[in-house]
Amino acid sequence: MKLNGKIALVTGAGTGIGRGIAVELGKRGARVAVHYNRSDSGALETKRQIEAEGGEAVLVQADVSNAQDIQRMMQQTVQHFGGLDILVNNAALQLNIPFLEYTGDLFDRMMNTNLKGYWQCIQAAVPHMKQRGGGRIVIISSVHAKRATDFDPVYAMTKGGIRMLGRESAIELAKYNITVNMIEPGAVDVGLKSSPETRPFYTPEEKERIDRNPKPITAKFPLGRRGLPSDVASLVCYIVSDECQFMTGSAIRLDGGSMLL
Repeated sequence: MKLNGKIALVTGAGTGIGRGIAVELGKRGARVAVHYNRSDSGALETKRQIEAEGGEAVLVQADVSNAQDIQRMMQQTVQHFGGLDILVNNAALQLNIPFLEYTGDLFDRMMNTNLKGYWQCIQAAVPHMKQRGGGRIVIISSVHAKRATDFDPVYAMTKGGIRMLGRESAIELAKYNITVNMIEPGAVDVGLKSSPETRPFYTPEEKERIDRNPKPITAKFPLGRRGLPSDVASLVCYIVSDECQFMTGSAIRLDGGSMLL
């Protein structure tokens, strides 16, 4: 799937899943705006990897919870590349705070980044996509759009809201030839401390039994491993390609079958 001539913006592209997506888009011919917020070191490495594959990239900075920052980021992307065809909403927070320990400020921080930020990025991208005759929006969500967590309830709430954001925006934007689809990864190995994305609830009796007979983490995945950023990136590239013109409003679970267990 070639993406030659396409212009993409990937939020949260300095590390992990976002980096994997940005690099793969660049490999396939897209010109990529690499978003970061606080530190440009990771984004510079993403840009370096894209350029090492013969691609073209530019860094754009923004706090995605801030509407003015988002508008500036979009304008910089459009001014540099001449338009916008693809938006990948990926930048998000996961604070891993128990239900009773959340404060109002922390709740707002999560919602403003994970949910409001995605909504504002879509709103800011659409005018530029309309000028190009259409576009592709991919929303990186989580299996916790459907499955509750035992580690961060507000994170899960944002993911549930993101699922409906994708559905509603898909309906609204279809008339502009803009598709909106969601990817819901399970645990993805990004080289850091492993994510508890697929950790189930256990009774005390089950927990005791598991502690006596521990199984490797891969036992939670029928395919035998966690996901990789490249798994998500390959799916993104299909969704934004010309081969995927009739899918919109879909939420694709990408978890190695872990939700089946």
